Amino acid sequence: MKKYMMMAAAAIVALASCNNASPKMDEEPTSADNTTSGGLKIAFVEVDSLMTQYEFCKEKSLDLQKKSNNARNTLNQKGQQLQSAAANFQQKLQNNGFTSREQAESQQAAIQRQQQSLQELQARLENELANETAKFNEALRDSLMNFLNAYNKDKKYDLILTKQGDNILYAAKRFDITNDVIKGLNKRYKKAPAAKKDEKKDEKK
Repeated sequence: MKKYMMMAAAAIVALASCNNASPKMDEEPTSADNTTSGGLKIAFVEVDSLMTQYEFCKEKSLDLQKKSNNARNTLNQKGQQLQSAAANFQQKLQNNGFTSREQAESQQAAIQRQQQSLQELQARLENELANETAKFNEALRDSLMNFLNAYNKDKKYDLILTKQGDNILYAAKRFDITNDVIKGLNKRYKKAPAAKKDEKKDEKK
């Protein structure tokens, strides 16, 4: 149980880490000039802000949290049933409640099968959550890359970095394009359902 909960929590934290761990950027006014002294035009995106403000991330993180909670509740319920069966077996064994040795062995075998079933269920739920997390990470990466490819046609950045926690120790505020990226991604995400509906209408025709 503890192993499963640690895995689920780690997955959720990785998907929706908060901004508390991120150091404050300097507050110099934003400039239209993102060019370094060497002529390199660079920008960066705050990953923590992206995770908490991009609607796709917020919805998917909530979905993963619900699945994690459901899995935990299911495992807790199955675990309690197993504990109850084991306690009942032990009590009957101590009180000579079995009519024969074969009956005791049969019930013990049933408990062992129940334990094996619980372990298999735990492994399956962990694997499902890991697969869902991997799919989300891939979808997020594709979404971000597609947006940046279109976004950079006009902006012409030579380098766009990701900033999460303290992986970048210092960066001037003028290089921060996080708000632009979040607004653009959310605008695209809101249009996506309408586009899918139009596609379905065309298919019916």
